[in-house]
Amino acid sequence: MSVTSPSSPRRQSNSEALSFSQQAAQYLRNSLSSNTLIPIPFVSSAESTETWAMCERLLLSCLRTGDDKAAHQCLEKLIDRFGATNERVMGLRGLYQEAVADGPLALEKILAEYNDVLSEDPTNTPVSKRRIALLCTLSRTAEAMDALVELLEASPTDIEAWAELSDLYLSKGLYSQAEFCLEEVLLVAPNAWNIHARLGEILYISTTNNNDGSVGKILAESVRRFCRSIELCDGYLRGYYGLKTASDRLLVLLSKSPSIASDSITNTDDRDLLIPSVQTLNQLNEKATSRLAEIIRGSNRSGYQESEIIAAKNLLDKSSFSTPR
Repeated sequence: MSVTSPSSPRRQSNSEALSFSQQAAQYLRNSLSSNTLIPIPFVSSAESTETWAMCERLLLSCLRTGDDKAAHQCLEKLIDRFGATNERVMGLRGLYQEAVADGPLALEKILAEYNDVLSEDPTNTPVSKRRIALLCTLSRTAEAMDALVELLEASPTDIEAWAELSDLYLSKGLYSQAEFCLEEVLLVAPNAWNIHARLGEILYISTTNNNDGSVGKILAESVRRFCRSIELCDGYLRGYYGLKTASDRLLVLLSKSPSIASDSITNTDDRDLLIPSVQTLNQLNEKATSRLAEIIRGSNRSGYQESEIIAAKNLLDKSSFSTPR
């Protein structure tokens, strides 16, 4: 019996993570026992990068499901193979220590260890990222933001860091900064449909407490971002959900203040900033509604989480612009 290769740990559902972590004992026994710690030409069996990548994914899944013993065994295998001073291994070791820490004092001790490592080697990116994550865990958001800015000064194309900084700015209500960070992500990964959708969400959220005349244009840009996300990934539920939500609100806004659309024409020279017509918005809204309904009714939901399906159903049930299904 072989071990099923999982999807990325970040994309695993809870059931997938549990199923994979339950295969830890078999994997450690069969896949890693045959490899010597340091490959010797003509003597040791051939090893592959996938073998150790799988070991790392197994470690993450075991930590997620609370199997600390199996996670520690995976970590020991990685340390034996690559050494305790390997940067990636150091990051994974820190992650394990954080997971099994028994309280804030233990976490502070781990943070001090990270500081010691970085004082000797400021370029150790895995440990730097673990330190940032731990600062967030300890609710020291300002320090985490400063650390991310410092990290990005040294590595300006790190899209993971930009995305994390965007989330921290968003948590503080700094919407323009959060948007800027995601724009930086799109400079590196222009076809990342999830980032286009996330940017659409931030734009939408920024209008919830905004009563000035820019709300219509911001919502229009949110609609465009969601359209781009589903253009890049036709089955992306979150994109359709966002398009439905943003177009619903913009249609309500235009029904109350029709002059907003005409004002956008006279006050801008850039067609990309124009508010779409009511006819166009209705077409987009109907498209989002029908695709969400198809996904909800579909027999194959393997690509969606149950919470996403429930949220989509609730959205259609309460939307004033829903079409008959």
